[in-house]
Amino acid sequence: MALYEHIFMARQDVSAQAVEALIEQFKGIVETGGGKVGKVEYWGVKSLAYRIKKNRKAHYSLLNISGPAAAVAEMERQMRINEDVLRFITIRVEEHEEGPSAMLQKRERDERRDRERFGDDRPPRRRDDEVETTGEEF
Repeated sequence: MALYEHIFMARQDVSAQAVEALIEQFKGIVETGGGKVGKVEYWGVKSLAYRIKKNRKAHYSLLNISGPAAAVAEMERQMRINEDVLRFITIRVEEHEEGPSAMLQKRERDERRDRERFGDDRPPRRRDDEVETTGEEF
């Protein structure tokens, strides 16, 4: 069977749970076609270099696939139909990489650098909607 790395980008306004559902849907298509999906990585929401269909950000996901070309072609056809998928690319590879991809290694390295810089005892960041109120009115 041929080995493929497949990356797709989903719209920014779709929830992470909906992206996980998309991954499961596409995994099912590959498995129905006689293939197998090995490693699945969700890379999170990242900024795009340019707007795609009025989106500035997208959810990125990686699938390592081993299977026949027909199964991959059917998955790509379904992605073209799905309006939540902005772009995708499938690359045939000689072998799949073991361990986390370069994108996840970068994220772990950045988190480790932040912990070293700020220490583990720093308070968690607050989002704008979690502003503390004292009950006093102005």
